[in-house]
Amino acid sequence: MLIQGRTGEWEVVIGLEVHAQVVAEAKLFSGAATAFGAEPNTQVSTVDAAFPGMLPVINRHCVEQAVKTGLGLDAEINLTSVFDRKNYFYPDLPPGYQISQYQQPVVGRGRVEIEMPDGSTREVGITRLHLEQDAGKSLHDQHPRDTYVDLNRAGIGLMEIVSEPDLRSAEEAGVYLRKLRSILRYLGTCDGNMEEGSLRCDCNVSVRKPGAPYGTRCEIKNLNSVRFVMQAIQIEARRQIGIIEDGGAVAQETRLFDTARGETRPMRSKENDYDYRYFPDPDLLPLVLDRDWVAKLKSALPELPDKKRARFVSDYGLGMEEAGVLVAERATAEFYEKVADGRDKKAAANWVTGDLFGALNKKGLGIEESPVSATQLGGLIDLLADGTISGRIAKDVFAEMVETGADAAAIVEAKGLRQVTDTGAIAAAIDAALAASPAQVAQYAANPKVLGFFVGQVMKATQGKANPALVNELLKKKLSS
Repeated sequence: MLIQGRTGEWEVVIGLEVHAQVVAEAKLFSGAATAFGAEPNTQVSTVDAAFPGMLPVINRHCVEQAVKTGLGLDAEINLTSVFDRKNYFYPDLPPGYQISQYQQPVVGRGRVEIEMPDGSTREVGITRLHLEQDAGKSLHDQHPRDTYVDLNRAGIGLMEIVSEPDLRSAEEAGVYLRKLRSILRYLGTCDGNMEEGSLRCDCNVSVRKPGAPYGTRCEIKNLNSVRFVMQAIQIEARRQIGIIEDGGAVAQETRLFDTARGETRPMRSKENDYDYRYFPDPDLLPLVLDRDWVAKLKSALPELPDKKRARFVSDYGLGMEEAGVLVAERATAEFYEKVADGRDKKAAANWVTGDLFGALNKKGLGIEESPVSATQLGGLIDLLADGTISGRIAKDVFAEMVETGADAAAIVEAKGLRQVTDTGAIAAAIDAALAASPAQVAQYAANPKVLGFFVGQVMKATQGKANPALVNELLKKKLSS
């Protein structure tokens, strides 16, 4: 996607660095807890606080989570990797350095395939995934003058997933970030909760004339929503184009995105790798993985979104777009498969993506919090399929299920909503409708669409309980005789 400037078209070049918090009960190098929302400084070990003489010990589970993520990204797994010290000062990083990986990360090159709204696909390269420890959190709103520090987050395991500069628009970046989040959640290696900070994104943005060498990039730090990532990219690209078209030069720097003002602001000049004075951490041996252990992890991976979508299309007869919606989140796909088990797959998809999604959106709930379980929704579909209730009644029953949590069968019995299939009762309702509207009866021969009017009258008279197919059949016979 090209942006039109005063001097012609410009291309945006984007690479993302995603910091994904590892799902683990303990930190990367200590046994301290990782639960979100604890009182400040209540989940801090002497290792996290950098007490003298305290030594880091690698968390095996965090390593396993990183390897699983690498396998899910179709990436190279490096059987030997090294932890380095990345030296820089932050008040919320007690040692004065971060234990990270640099030239020898645990995961090498991989790829993510993204699907654009127009149906096209793009492959985005993954440069590497490396493990590192998170810093703490500086609190600037607790005191009018002082900054407080909460070290609960210090030392929590992060997977930094670095993409190649393959993205060319804010829209592509948004699609990539959503797809990456989906893969992480399928794997169970990161919960992807951007509101709680367990998934954060840094955007590297530069602009150039199409076909020209890469321009000077600026990094926008710590974006915590897909929407903000997309907005920041668009705003930063426009800023850089304006500078160049005015005869200036873009400075390589780290910037922050001010969401209230809709602008990026300078934070500091962009450091180079040598500024961090990387060197292997003397307290940690190289991390050596067993090839058979990696193979075992690979064989145990869950079915990921792309394969699941292909199966929904080939085995269930769903459309690509519909299947894509259902597999975007693992919980949604699992819910759908429970509903569809032994039932019409298309009907199940329509109820999940239509009525259920609509009700959840209205209530602001995720599918894990659905007031209607997959078993209950399946029960409603069964009543519709066997003719116990009509389609219109099914909608009403579903609405009550959402509000009360009751089973469909119980609602139908309690309210007497069983579909009327008694030919005599339906015929009587038809006779009454025809007698009440002689003018429409006379119009039928010239205008068969009048049939719909009478169907409505009969359904109204039977409170929507009459079998629609039977109503249509009997009406046609009556009107044609």
